[in-house]
Amino acid sequence: MAQKKILFLTGDYAEDYETMVPFQMLLMVGHEVHTVCPGKKKGEKVQTAIHDFDGAQTYSEKPGHLFELNFSFDEVDPGAYDALCIAGGRAPEYLRLDQKVIDLVHHFNHFSKPIAAVCHGIQILTAANIVVGRRLTAYPAVGPEVTIAGGEYVSVPVTEAVVDGNLVTAPAWPGHPQWIAAFLKVLGTKIEL
Repeated sequence: MAQKKILFLTGDYAEDYETMVPFQMLLMVGHEVHTVCPGKKKGEKVQTAIHDFDGAQTYSEKPGHLFELNFSFDEVDPGAYDALCIAGGRAPEYLRLDQKVIDLVHHFNHFSKPIAAVCHGIQILTAANIVVGRRLTAYPAVGPEVTIAGGEYVSVPVTEAVVDGNLVTAPAWPGHPQWIAAFLKVLGTKIEL
């Protein structure tokens, strides 16, 4: 398997599992993963949040781990990466306001590089205006944004993922097995057991 270089975008109050698990899984299969957050440097940390489904009408939020970034956002050269992965949680709602984040997404989309986004991470894709005519999923509360942005929102169980060309999306962290497997397939990663 050829190692890929993946840019992983996260931020303060990104969902804990949606940051920790994909990062660790992508490393586990041998890829190089640079975790970044606008305004932060290598060695700085983001505060994650744990979103859980406790029976309320929406998810609950509890403090998560401190996640250490292993690369500085200001040093990112998008041309050096094979793929982009975007964590969900609350971080995307403010990350999508950063023009450099939008420019990164445009780069990956323009060159048809794999883009994986989970949960509210899809808000960054809609803000970048790259979902027109695309089929994707998201956390259900983000579904209307997908539709307004010209995408086709696909309602799937939280354990599923949707693939449309280079775009791999999932509704929430319970979909990690399907989402990461689909992302690895789009990346061309083969795992031998």
